Amino acid sequence: MAAAREPEVIRDKAAMRAWSRRRRAEGKTVAVVPTMGYLHQGHLSLVSAAAASADPVAIVVTIYVNPSQFAPTEDLAIYPSDFAGDLRKLASTGVVDAVFSPPDLYDRGTGRRAAASGGAVSCLEEEAGDGHETWVRVERLEKGLCGASRPVFFRGVATIVSKLFNIIEPDVAVFGKKDYQQWRIICRMALSINRSLVDARTAALKGNTDCEQIRNKIVQTLTETGGQVDYVEIVEQESLVPVERIDCPVVICVAAWFGKVRLVDNIEIDTRS
Repeated sequence: MAAAREPEVIRDKAAMRAWSRRRRAEGKTVAVVPTMGYLHQGHLSLVSAAAASADPVAIVVTIYVNPSQFAPTEDLAIYPSDFAGDLRKLASTGVVDAVFSPPDLYDRGTGRRAAASGGAVSCLEEEAGDGHETWVRVERLEKGLCGASRPVFFRGVATIVSKLFNIIEPDVAVFGKKDYQQWRIICRMALSINRSLVDARTAALKGNTDCEQIRNKIVQTLTETGGQVDYVEIVEQESLVPVERIDCPVVICVAAWFGKVRLVDNIEIDTRS
């Protein structure tokens, strides 16, 4: 069993992003395990999976009770919490490098409910209409099953996971499958950009080297999955000069907005290999 090691506790978003970028500059893979705290053995098994995902790896566990997963009829205030106990459990694994536990990740507005509750507002919707109202949705997959009885739940999950990805910029994210619908929704959201890039590489390796066609297909895929494209560029790998045909080693670079979250990705292609 690994020796106990105290993880660094990070509260600030900018500090978290800087921490991840330093670890990546050191040559480490950044892996994140998102949780709402009150950890149990299932969570620790996800930490073990993160540790096995790469070598060397820097592991971040997030502890954040996401208010947008709670409907107005559900009592966010009584959700169980044991932050000190969570830190002891994570320290006992000997592999967790940081815990990201921010105070808040939403625009709360100034409505009466926000003021009365001290900020712990289930669903984050204000009668005055000035609270948080930008959401990431995976509309087809969130229908049915739990989505039928908890209509705000999955938009809350997709939105907060997008926020965490944008802050931490992980290379690997580890989720459990106990809530299978939730897992599938996260996979669909997170893989939208990656899928478009993999499809583009496959097309290029099969002989479609027309950059305009490839770019248009990526834009179409991202738009159909709810993204707003910032840019799609196909450039030569060393000079980063745009090319019209893939006849040299290139990299496709993509940035797209999902709600207020900007996701970036890239994929290298060399049709000579």
